[in-house]
Amino acid sequence: MAGVLAGIRVVEQGTFITGPAAGMLLADLGADVIKLEHPDKGDPFRAFKGGLYSPHFQTYNRNKRSITLDTRSENDLDSFDALIASADVFIQNFRPGVADRLNAGEARLRAINPRLIYCAISGFGNDGPAASRPAYDTVAQAASGFLGLLVNPANPRVVGPAIADSLTGFYAAYGILGALHRRTQTGEGATVSVSMLEAMTHFNLDAFTHYLSEGEVMGPYSRPSVSQSYVLECADGKWIALHMSSPEKFWRGLAEAIERPTLFDDPAFRTREDRIANHEALIALLRGVFKTRTRSQWCERLQAGDVPHAPMYDASEALNDPQARHLELEVATRHPVMGEFRTVRSPVSFDGVRPTTVTAPPTLGEHTEEILAELRRP
Repeated sequence: MAGVLAGIRVVEQGTFITGPAAGMLLADLGADVIKLEHPDKGDPFRAFKGGLYSPHFQTYNRNKRSITLDTRSENDLDSFDALIASADVFIQNFRPGVADRLNAGEARLRAINPRLIYCAISGFGNDGPAASRPAYDTVAQAASGFLGLLVNPANPRVVGPAIADSLTGFYAAYGILGALHRRTQTGEGATVSVSMLEAMTHFNLDAFTHYLSEGEVMGPYSRPSVSQSYVLECADGKWIALHMSSPEKFWRGLAEAIERPTLFDDPAFRTREDRIANHEALIALLRGVFKTRTRSQWCERLQAGDVPHAPMYDASEALNDPQARHLELEVATRHPVMGEFRTVRSPVSFDGVRPTTVTAPPTLGEHTEEILAELRRP
């Protein structure tokens, strides 16, 4: 089954995460994404673990083809221009001004292809006092107010994956899809601009809404307290997560599962407001209880009581969960040189068909001759 973006050609001159993530999302939907890389070492993410095929690179570059061109070289510029003339979308994630020095600035490319959707991803925006500053994931998380919601005050350190990088790629793909739709109505190309700061500030919308509407500055425990979320260690050293929210039926189910049917008659825990006010006390109580059984035993008891819960898996466990296997979340293929490639499929199904086919990330310049031959065809 052809992808919903079949027939759309994307040229991605992206490095590290934001640009490649946007390109991958479009590739997952069936677009022909051509990753344009410098002939020497390509995307710097290739070499993050030695060689030119690191897991960092593999994460964001499946379903693409790779062409190597030096766009500053007259010998390669004609091929680059022909590629742009054939494209629907161009993606770059350089600091402002760099694309122009690479002969990939918007004005130049739009003169070649007026219907082009030109997507520029930056750290802090294309202009303004911070436009020229370098930006990586943690910088954008901090500047947007998001990092402060993740850092544990008792042990302050950066945690978790590259959220800002990945989300900026999502927002870029979202903007590109909107521009492609508008082009079907107007026939005109468009400029799509997104910065990591804008993307993360929007993703942090809940915190800003609380501040702008109520003057409330949220902290790392604000949402877990209101949502009544818990992570609890079990007798076997494994962890489980609960998200109780407000429906009383879930709390009754929890009381039965832990064999304390009258626990929530206690004035400290009787109502939602009581449980929010006494969240720390309830955490301490549940910690002691959950230490008495293994995680699998708790899962069985909580499921019987229809309590919202899940094992707190790591990457070695999550894809082996029966529901994950049922949904065919893990997919695999073989690269002719690099061997087996395993990954997690796109989460979006169309007409009930899961996207279980995938092509492995390309080696550097793997498709150069193939793509150049296509460009030479009349």
